[in-house]
Amino acid sequence: MDKDPQIANKEKEQSQKPLIKVGLTVGDINGIGPEVLIKALKDNRILTDIIPVIYGSNKVVSFYKKHLNLQDFNYQSCKSADEVSAKKINVVNVWQDEIEIEPGQSNADGGKYALLSLEAATKDLASGKIDVIVTAPFSKENVAKAGFEFVGHTEYLAEMSGAKEALMVLVSGSLRVALVTTHIPIKDISSKLNKELIVQKIEAFEQSLKKDFGIVKPRIAILGLNPHAGENGKIGEEEQHIITPAIQQARQNGALAFGPYPADGFFGSKSRTQFDGVLAMYHDQGLAAFKALCFDDGVNFTASLPIVRTSPDHGTAFDIAGKQLADEQSMRSAIYLAVDAYRNRKLYKEITANPLPFSKEEKGRKEQD
Repeated sequence: MDKDPQIANKEKEQSQKPLIKVGLTVGDINGIGPEVLIKALKDNRILTDIIPVIYGSNKVVSFYKKHLNLQDFNYQSCKSADEVSAKKINVVNVWQDEIEIEPGQSNADGGKYALLSLEAATKDLASGKIDVIVTAPFSKENVAKAGFEFVGHTEYLAEMSGAKEALMVLVSGSLRVALVTTHIPIKDISSKLNKELIVQKIEAFEQSLKKDFGIVKPRIAILGLNPHAGENGKIGEEEQHIITPAIQQARQNGALAFGPYPADGFFGSKSRTQFDGVLAMYHDQGLAAFKALCFDDGVNFTASLPIVRTSPDHGTAFDIAGKQLADEQSMRSAIYLAVDAYRNRKLYKEITANPLPFSKEEKGRKEQD
């Protein structure tokens, strides 16, 4: 029987797309990171889009393959990313140590090897051996014991890539929630907010929605800080003195920014469907609602970096590690979002490039003006 022409065309288009080399860190070897990685990659159809490169060790992958009873999960061992092959799952051996893997146990070894995995993947990303990076979760406490001096992945990758500051964006389908402040105590949030910071975050979010998500004219909803968005100063003045002026400034600069909206009712109303992105003032204001709506397939996307990085929106989940209960959908979504963002960036660069370079005469006149 002849194949459906539409399916045939789709397959042809897919085969013509260059495969994206996706660097995958293992995270804490005793958490759910290795489990969700293997589960996300076990369907070979994913190899039609990407070349997966796991940074860890054969011993870790072999342990979890056996533990999950996935006899048909096959992979290739590599000394470096120079040896990776298409149509295969590649494991770069970052270490050869004989280590005891203890699912569900939070210890210093988990942090040590999570950090080694991250450093190796970051180095290869910087040298162009991989195209994007997807990070499995680690314990901040355990990596700190290994000498990690950053609050988390986001801050580390911002430093490594030379970016002044990264923008954390949580993504699930058309819902995209970005944060003005991230990992700081609640008591410090108000003092950290200022007009310039919020304008900067609005504009960074707008650029990411255009460049990474392919949205031509993104509409951004800005949440207030206080209950009922301050209720005209009765429950706090940050909206009047900081947030509203920032929105006005961003609009003058060309951004389609609206608000401030009361955070309590915003996510439960239909009004959120009118926007391409939501900017929350602090971590739990945005993430509590996001995870309630999209916990199983949410993705943490790090915007404003010259590189593409995503991760699942969950943590190490030591309480269920090793029990075969971890859902891999968030990891799978993180992989595909990284690929989409990478391709969107390339397309954005092409369509915004000057199609008609200046002639020597025009350059001369331009320099004289």
